[in-house]
Amino acid sequence: MEMLLFGHAGTPILVFPTSMGRFFQYEDRGMVNAVRDVIDRGNVQLHCIDSVDAESWYNYGAHPRWRVLRHVQYEQYVIREVLPFIKSRNSSDKLFVTGCSFGGYHAVNFALKHPDLVDCCISLSGTFDIKSHVMGYYDDDCYFNNPVDYLPNLHDEWYLNLYRTKTGFILATGEWDMCLDVNLKLSAILNSKGVKHWLDVWGDHTQHDWSWWQMMMRKYVT
Repeated sequence: MEMLLFGHAGTPILVFPTSMGRFFQYEDRGMVNAVRDVIDRGNVQLHCIDSVDAESWYNYGAHPRWRVLRHVQYEQYVIREVLPFIKSRNSSDKLFVTGCSFGGYHAVNFALKHPDLVDCCISLSGTFDIKSHVMGYYDDDCYFNNPVDYLPNLHDEWYLNLYRTKTGFILATGEWDMCLDVNLKLSAILNSKGVKHWLDVWGDHTQHDWSWWQMMMRKYVT
């Protein structure tokens, strides 16, 4: 898996691509340019990584058990290889994560599972339910990577305290976004857990598309 680094200082932001996306997707789709001045000022540093969605959640030709295990391996890659690399290039004690659409799933799921590692999660039109990808199969690894399932049943105060005091969550979506409902659902779950967050529903017929995500990125990363 490959990685592309922008900037050399400031708050590091780990960027998950959309479904089956590559590490260069964020630049190709204008997301880097949307905050170019912020990067150039040294305020943020973007670390854009590959996905393995084509081998995991979207690999419909393979058994779901193998696919969810591939996702688990990907999570370990992020923890054991990506985060140490980021730390080697940036001495900041903060880490933000972000992603659009299925990248928003990765960002939120990673932040919820590792709130000790993440200080802010910015999801742009994220989707948070992977059940449609496993076609009726469901095991513990699927459950513990499906935020709308495991979060309602989570009562561990270690996690909840970090959600409430350390890790910030921004859930951005649009009034015409196909992921609006699942964002409203996740927001309601966070509210039920006493977790403050920002559910930002954009008007103006905002849809599920890069042109909107560029404006969202500009709004939240300044």
